[in-house]
Amino acid sequence: MTSNPPPSEEENEQPFISHLIELRNRLLRAVMGVLVIFLALTPFANEIYGYVAGPLLQHMPENSTMIAIEVASPFLTPFKLTLVAAIFLSMPLTLYQLWAFVAPGLYRHERRLILPLLLASTILFYLGVAFAYFVVFPLVFGFLTAAAPQGVAVMTDISRYLDFVLTLFFAFGLSFEVPIATILLVWTGVVTPKGLADKRPYVIVGAFVIGMLLTPPDAISQTLLAVPVWVLFELGLLFSRFFVPKRRYAYDYGPPPDYDAEAEFDRDEEDERESGRR
Repeated sequence: MTSNPPPSEEENEQPFISHLIELRNRLLRAVMGVLVIFLALTPFANEIYGYVAGPLLQHMPENSTMIAIEVASPFLTPFKLTLVAAIFLSMPLTLYQLWAFVAPGLYRHERRLILPLLLASTILFYLGVAFAYFVVFPLVFGFLTAAAPQGVAVMTDISRYLDFVLTLFFAFGLSFEVPIATILLVWTGVVTPKGLADKRPYVIVGAFVIGMLLTPPDAISQTLLAVPVWVLFELGLLFSRFFVPKRRYAYDYGPPPDYDAEAEFDRDEEDERESGRR
């Protein structure tokens, strides 16, 4: 009876090299997507900056304008914003490249869950940025410009303003991912919905701490970040009950009406066979 010879070291290295090549190709495609969008937006760099600066300009006193205190700021600042906008707009392509790289190594039930979560996380991030621009900026800039002492001219530097709004964009976009994080924690079995509900007071305090750390030092932006984080946590807690693992659900709440242990065992075996073939 003959036995198959063990794979050589070179044969073992082939899958690793092919994965590295695939990763390189995916990264190059993502970078090319950012570059194409950046080049397409470059002719409109000043218009894009004017649109982003709109919430501040609307609340500035009469005869007051934004200023540039550095020599190259009028040229570099709009291009910096355009590059950030290109990265934001190319996020669906970047996430697709990430998905295409990791999907072949996932089980079928994992693919069914992760793809919708990637789409939802992208939409939530954009919603967070839109919430910051259309809701938070008018309130924050209206308050800050009105609070200026008498005799103080409000003339914001364009580079400082860009850093300020990008910080808020990132903070609100990231904070709107709370439902996704909640669902993933429950789906992976790290915590149960009941356990998260019991820790609600700590989550509320943590939301205000996050608002303090991620936003500029004013109470309005901190509160406007903390309250949506709390609401989104409640939303994620509600939907996470649909993602409780079957076995964990049976342990905590009793078997669900449609739970079929034998069918789930067969699916797990089939997924393991598919993974072995890959």
